[in-house]
Amino acid sequence: MSKETRYIIAVDIGGTFTDAVIADYKNKSFLVTKTNSTPANPAIGFFNAVENAIELASAKENEITTLFHGSTVATNAILESKGSKTALITTRGFRHVLDIGRAEIPREANLYSWRKPNRPIRPRDIFEIDERIRSDGSIASAISNENLESLVSKLKNGNYQAVAIALLHAYTNPRHELIVRNFLLKKIPKLEVSVSSDVLPVFREYERSMATVMNAMVQPVIGNYVRQLETGLAKRSIEAPMFIMKSNGGVFRPEEASQSGAHMALSGPAAGTNGARFLGSLCGIKNMITLDMGGTSTDISLIRDGQAETTTATRINDLPLALPVIDIHTIGAGGGSIASITANGAILVGPESAGAVPGPAAYGKGGHLPTVTDANLILGRLPNVLLDGAVKLDIDASRSAIEQHIATPLSTSVEQAAIGILAIINENMKAALKLMTVERGLNPSDYTLTTFGGAGPVHGAELLRLLQCKQLLIPRHPGILCATGLLSTDLRYDLVQTKIQRFGNYQINDIAKIFNDLLRLGTTKLDNDNIPQKKRKFIRSADLRYAGQGTELNVPFKNDFVSKQSLETLLTDFHDLHRQLYSFSDKEAPVEIVNFRLTAIGKMDHLSPPGLRVESTKSIDPDGYRSTILDNNTYEEIPLWRRDKLVLGQQISGPAIIDQLDTTTIILFGQKAEVDKWGNILITEKNHE
Repeated sequence: MSKETRYIIAVDIGGTFTDAVIADYKNKSFLVTKTNSTPANPAIGFFNAVENAIELASAKENEITTLFHGSTVATNAILESKGSKTALITTRGFRHVLDIGRAEIPREANLYSWRKPNRPIRPRDIFEIDERIRSDGSIASAISNENLESLVSKLKNGNYQAVAIALLHAYTNPRHELIVRNFLLKKIPKLEVSVSSDVLPVFREYERSMATVMNAMVQPVIGNYVRQLETGLAKRSIEAPMFIMKSNGGVFRPEEASQSGAHMALSGPAAGTNGARFLGSLCGIKNMITLDMGGTSTDISLIRDGQAETTTATRINDLPLALPVIDIHTIGAGGGSIASITANGAILVGPESAGAVPGPAAYGKGGHLPTVTDANLILGRLPNVLLDGAVKLDIDASRSAIEQHIATPLSTSVEQAAIGILAIINENMKAALKLMTVERGLNPSDYTLTTFGGAGPVHGAELLRLLQCKQLLIPRHPGILCATGLLSTDLRYDLVQTKIQRFGNYQINDIAKIFNDLLRLGTTKLDNDNIPQKKRKFIRSADLRYAGQGTELNVPFKNDFVSKQSLETLLTDFHDLHRQLYSFSDKEAPVEIVNFRLTAIGKMDHLSPPGLRVESTKSIDPDGYRSTILDNNTYEEIPLWRRDKLVLGQQISGPAIIDQLDTTTIILFGQKAEVDKWGNILITEKNHE
């Protein structure tokens, strides 16, 4: 970003609200706004947010120098199977690679009733061609023109919009994939084509084919969406470059996004994790559990030693997406999660959600089923208006919904039914939090729980107590942390190449060549992004396993040069990591090096949020009281503060409520809150002091 940078806008589209922050680099200030999401056409919500931000800052269009965007377009297309009509082209004999999948059953599934999830492409949409490349990259059987002409005819007759090409061993030699792609584009120019050697050049045919299929399915959708954004920005005379959030915590340009839409599968949640990570770096907090609770779902991730945990083993709709992503566990728990009664008389909350339309009963948009938001409103944990009065809540509608669907069937009061709804949703989130910590051998008491999203701070205090974390951090703007997180991102490209190195026969020259090839590719991408040399960073790593294992561990490659000594260091680090994760290692066992990875990062200028001014007083009185049910089962007059009036060093003992534009923070009896210099609220249990 240049010295003339003035305003930067970040927009994150969620299931219920679209959040925006406009950062003024000249005055070092942040302004935030929220608008309703527009699921039918997310671009409308994007431009509503941009226009609101510009108006809020009294800015001019030509003063906008950069835009960042986190989007759920790719996520929804994959989750709802609303991608474009797509065909898969594979090597003869591999037509059923997607249906066969893996011989495994999810650990939480019933062994006798589990069924494989529906594949995104039916076998009749998969076409085989005669060709064969060996695992060493040599060509065993070439492709004939007759084969290609026949393929073109089938694709035209099927009216396919996109094609995924995943040929056997293309990760070692992409020649055949490129021949097929170029031939198809020559014959069908409007066809969107994804090739596995670009999307995921690694071994394992199932995962590589699935990633390529998902990318192809969303490629026309993302391309159309990006064109909408670019056209709309041009009409508004906004010429600023736009960067789009990736699932790996970095950003890329729209032209890259149009070709690599699968990298946006977790775009929005990744921005929230990145925002929490940056916030932790400002506060000196290196280990965090992040919980982003919005209107539809809750996303949980881990930050260890100041870095977000990443994975290449995520799943969407129970299907593998082996691209590098921030390790995020998502459950159907949000403010809009619907409560119902099961056949045996128990309360069930989620995963179904009222979403943005019709929304909770309290929103008055036609929703009549009880939700978590309705329960919080009845118990006084939410004010009667949201967004500083922009959204009025109908408490009578909430009472009616819970009474009709929960309280009356269970012969209990509306308040007890609401308490039950919240207890269940909290237990659901506690189970998900334990899955990311306790079941990985981590102690929650070593971590700071960070809750954000519109609903996160409402439930944070109870989750702090249930999980027994070290402390609870509520960001200054929790409802829009995904948007503010976009301001702390960097350009990032994750590159990978499979080249299995057997124990006792490591080919140093081959390994050096792979890293050099990846470095050239990463350099080219950063060149295209006009990133100065001093702002470039390259991180090398490798995936290793003991011979005979079916999965690998990613280990940093700490040396810039490949040598016998650097490989010995890599192996030592692998043994140490294996012991750390699985409590054992075997330094005498043969180790295989499977994949080589390089992350190319283009550092961008990050603007820290403005700190609070030092005031003459460190305490202000409550703004009022609200009749609320918190620790006890009866309404009590709980002191209420406005977040924007809190001062640096302010301490508040629970029970207490703190309202602000984008959320409400609850503090329970026995808890203490303090405001830090960044305007964050840190909550601890008094008995832990």
